[in-house]
Amino acid sequence: MHAALPPLMVSSGFLPTGPLLESLTDISSEVISMDKFPFVQIKNVSTMIRRIKLLSSLYEEIQEINSPLPPSSILSLTELFSVIQRVKLLIQVCKEGSALWNLVQTEIISNQFHVIVKEMRRSLDILPLSLLNLTADTKEQVEFLHKHAKRVELYVDTREIQIREELLQVMATNNEKNSMNKGFIDFRKLKEIFSSIGLRSSFDYDQEIMKLGAEAERQAGTGGHIVVSNINNLISLISLSKSMIFSEEETEKTHRDLRPRSALLRHQDHSSSSQSIFNVPDEFSCPISLDLMRDPVIVAPGQTYDRNSIAQWINSGHHTCPKTGQRLIHKALIPNYALKSLIHQWCQENNIPVSEPASLSSSSSERGNSKRKSCEKAIDHISATKKVMDDVKMTAEFLVGKLATGSPDIQRQAAYELRLFAKTGMDNRRLIAEAGAIPFLVTLLSSPDPRIQENAVTGLLNLSIFENNKILIMAAGAIDSIIDVLLSGKTTEARENAAAAIFSLSIIDDYKVMIGVRPRAIPALVKLLGEGSTDRKRDAATALFNLAVFNVNKASVVVAGAVPLLIDLLMDDKAGITDDALAVLALLLGCSEGVEEIRKSRVLVALLIDLLRFGSPKGKENSITLLMGLCKDGGEDVARRLLTNPRSIPSLQSLAAEGSLKARRKAEALLRLLNRCCSQSRNPAE
Repeated sequence: MHAALPPLMVSSGFLPTGPLLESLTDISSEVISMDKFPFVQIKNVSTMIRRIKLLSSLYEEIQEINSPLPPSSILSLTELFSVIQRVKLLIQVCKEGSALWNLVQTEIISNQFHVIVKEMRRSLDILPLSLLNLTADTKEQVEFLHKHAKRVELYVDTREIQIREELLQVMATNNEKNSMNKGFIDFRKLKEIFSSIGLRSSFDYDQEIMKLGAEAERQAGTGGHIVVSNINNLISLISLSKSMIFSEEETEKTHRDLRPRSALLRHQDHSSSSQSIFNVPDEFSCPISLDLMRDPVIVAPGQTYDRNSIAQWINSGHHTCPKTGQRLIHKALIPNYALKSLIHQWCQENNIPVSEPASLSSSSSERGNSKRKSCEKAIDHISATKKVMDDVKMTAEFLVGKLATGSPDIQRQAAYELRLFAKTGMDNRRLIAEAGAIPFLVTLLSSPDPRIQENAVTGLLNLSIFENNKILIMAAGAIDSIIDVLLSGKTTEARENAAAAIFSLSIIDDYKVMIGVRPRAIPALVKLLGEGSTDRKRDAATALFNLAVFNVNKASVVVAGAVPLLIDLLMDDKAGITDDALAVLALLLGCSEGVEEIRKSRVLVALLIDLLRFGSPKGKENSITLLMGLCKDGGEDVARRLLTNPRSIPSLQSLAAEGSLKARRKAEALLRLLNRCCSQSRNPAE
């Protein structure tokens, strides 16, 4: 089992790199090991598993390098973890759910795969490959996957559509004939259809009937009478087919053979679950009962409790919040879907049933009556997805209302809930923005309360992962307030996340200009580059790199004094951000001010020569880029220093022979340039 990610996500700040990478590696291994593909969605499942396999080398290599990551990388990897969790659940639905129902829903499930691929692409959009010490092969794999994800189109298997049409045609025939005319149904054709989706034995048919019954129960509360009726038609058809296709003797033999094994499995499952004891994280415990919250709800002051516990508290005559003592201005219990999602993920990680187990004394007849009542209940047709989205929207609107009208304590709690809510899922980020959270979070950036400010800037950072939210954040005038937090935020985490937010917003080219022209933005990042913790310096370097990609900003970065600080970071082993600094310096060669300022350094050339030997693969590439830039256009002095240094030429020759593809090309080009300089010095023009 992979690491329990959700409890870590509840803590403030980013998930520590180690547990995140371990979780990614473990859950990717689980997905990759799903070698027995379902009989429906075969291509979508197999293609998705190949994508996960391509990404797995990325996490493993980052783990091996064991160096700190820029915040944008952590955001990207956290989002990828959420995406892969959805992949795992969707593949499990395809493998373990009703094959017939999945066949009927083939377009819907195919679209879910397509949506996940798009979310994977969005996650990779914010992954700064140029700042990671990856081998050329791994980088090319990730770049290939990223480009492919941008071009991928919805795939619906035409074979499955054809099988479904044949099935629906037989169902229509079954509905038209009465019970005396069963001979009109082509059971041979039905057997072929069922066999093509993996139903080949009497036991397979029984299992499919059970799965369809479970699906009917799930749909009864959301799908309405029409959907439940369609599932019941499928149950009737497969039950009829089983009785006609398999003999009674074969059916009974199958049951005799499988019954002891099924009973043993049930006994084993019960025994193992009864022996499992888990320490429930504080964030998931109800403040009243101290037990795991199965159905967390928010009360008027903004605190969260388990629904049963707070309902008993209120019904017993109390009119105050148990935790804060504040009077409840209303008694509505708003579902906390953000926390509920995290609790469900944690339960899945630890094999804990999400809902309370049913009483062991319940008879099968009682369960049958309950099932029939659920199936017979007619309600309006509302899709499950729409229901969930409506619930999420209601939660978001409730929390935004607390941001707008609550006391500082309530605002702090609401901002924290929204910060968590926005940490996973593109739909959550979209709905939070649609609920109007962004303008209020921008206002709270200037709050005197350190935690409110920290939660607000981190919430905006998480929301900015959704591309359209970047537009809304900029339109709300957030950038100046984010710069204020970057310069004088009340906590270290607030300042670091402000730098990460600037990086995230600057992914859009137009915003590189808008941020760059702010007179305080680049100087604030350069200031962060020269002081504080290693993480803060890395945040600043990452944001400066992204801004310096746009030519207009290069000179501003140089004028702000970044070059000497970046060169100092090359010599600071404790800082551990050599590659980040090299990447920014390489970009600054793109302007005359940058070349001039870099050439002033008396130690840079010697440092770069050492990095040719001892640097990372990416560091070696950027070192060659810098040396080439310094040698061109009047850089004869640098060329002479390279030629006279006994380590430079052997290092370049080694890279030209054994380096990465880019390093080989750059090393060969620099060797040719040095060879010309050497020839000119020996044969000066007359």
